[in-house]
Amino acid sequence: MISNSFTVAYWCVLVAALLPTVCAGIAKWGTFTTSPQNGGFDNNNPRAWLARQTDWRARANAAQANSFEALPFFIGAVVIAHQLGAYQARLDVLAALFVLLRVVYIVLYVGNQASLRSVVWLLALCINIAILFAGYR
Repeated sequence: MISNSFTVAYWCVLVAALLPTVCAGIAKWGTFTTSPQNGGFDNNNPRAWLARQTDWRARANAAQANSFEALPFFIGAVVIAHQLGAYQARLDVLAALFVLLRVVYIVLYVGNQASLRSVVWLLALCINIAILFAGYR
């Protein structure tokens, strides 16, 4: 049965779509009051500025890119699960778990916890695959 309401899973799509923006904000944190000539954020050339960043700022930017990369599969999986009439409570829990894992992934990425970050990335991928097949009969 196809739902006509905006489900928790759909809200999770919105949150996941905003995660790259959160990562960009983390990468730029604290640089807006410093002039670009002194290393502050350069809104005239933001990609070049981000490319010059190191440490946690560079990792936040990489987390932004990875968040964008994960988004199409998640959106597709949620839409397909809805179209196939997945059990809504299960789909909602899986979608929320995916978003939670992606938030943990970002924290671990920025915090330079590479091995644990990779485990969380794999768990989120497995959850996304479970979402895709949640409506399979």
